[in-house]
Amino acid sequence: MNSAPDIVYYTLFPWDMPYSSVSLSLTAELAKTSRVFYVNHPYTFKDVLTRMGEPLTKKRAMAMLTGKTIYEEIPGHPSVTGVQPPAVLPINWLSDGPTFNSLYEWNRKRVLGSIRELLSKHRLRNFIYLNCYNPYYAGVLPKGYGQLINIYQCIDDMEEETYTARHGARLEREVIKDADLVLTTSRGLLKKCRAINPESHPLFNAANTAVFEEAQNRTFERPKELKGLEGKLIGFTGNMDPHRIDYQLLLEVARRHPDKHLVLVGPLNSDEPQKIGLDKLPNVHFTGGKHISELPAYLQHFDVVLIPFRLNKLTASIYPLKINEYLAAGKPVVSTRFSEDIQDFEKVIYLASDRDSFLAATDRAIAEDNEHLIAQRQEEARKNTWEERARQFWKLVDSKLAVS
Repeated sequence: MNSAPDIVYYTLFPWDMPYSSVSLSLTAELAKTSRVFYVNHPYTFKDVLTRMGEPLTKKRAMAMLTGKTIYEEIPGHPSVTGVQPPAVLPINWLSDGPTFNSLYEWNRKRVLGSIRELLSKHRLRNFIYLNCYNPYYAGVLPKGYGQLINIYQCIDDMEEETYTARHGARLEREVIKDADLVLTTSRGLLKKCRAINPESHPLFNAANTAVFEEAQNRTFERPKELKGLEGKLIGFTGNMDPHRIDYQLLLEVARRHPDKHLVLVGPLNSDEPQKIGLDKLPNVHFTGGKHISELPAYLQHFDVVLIPFRLNKLTASIYPLKINEYLAAGKPVVSTRFSEDIQDFEKVIYLASDRDSFLAATDRAIAEDNEHLIAQRQEEARKNTWEERARQFWKLVDSKLAVS
């Protein structure tokens, strides 16, 4: 497009979360040619009260509780405006029925009212409405809001996530059906969405390769959690969701490699490591969550990195963000064969079909690593940048608008 239209981006993932997300990564590229209004999912009244200890929640609380929309600058993104709708009622625990429907409609009017205020305040007309994985309240905008197109971005299987399965999966099917264009991050999701809406197309995950290539191009001080660790380091970065992570596999990795350290970088959302004794092993280390900008320092010191995903319906539809981040960092990657998408990387990573082959691949990856393989991995990652995904996005949008 010669003059890219404004974008209202409604997403389930807040801009201020400390971890990388599809929506914020794509926003950074789209904002190079468009104004982007990044609309966070609303807090519930319960969220506001229980998270009052968080500085940003405390700062926003009075406005959210009194029905006001908050507009915020997003550091490092001058063309992006953060938008926080007012708080809504906590209703996800309710079963389907008249009570849920009535309260849902109250929440919906509150969120749509906030979006109307945004459109009026910034005089938005002929804009793109882009929704990332958020079918609640404003899945698609009704006619009369001034949008050129309603786009829905499907990034995970809602039926397999505990929170979203309750109401989100049903609502998402309606949004997919009503959207003008549907984008998916994996082949599994593409098949599912095309069965509902033929205007579904792939827009796979990617990486900010420049950030992760620093693991090869800069010399970082050894992170504090790694100081004093002798021997090879086996690493993982990311959200340690129990529906995705095979903790029994990690337990075997640590037990079979007592001369090496297993370092897990990311938020821990499960008590399974405690139940199986993973956290008790002397060569296992949990660092907690880290900002994306901190990850290259950890990756630089890892000798091999893992994608130890379970094989289930949820992971079968995943194209993980971390695969291109790992490759951009030049690191040897060992992964389970959890999805069709991960197998596209078979030439540059080590894929394992069972526990024993995973353990053997970990040793092989460390032993075989060399400069030639590092270059191959980085070359593969450069095919999957967010800049390239933004080009694909505009191509799909242009094509759709041309026939509208």
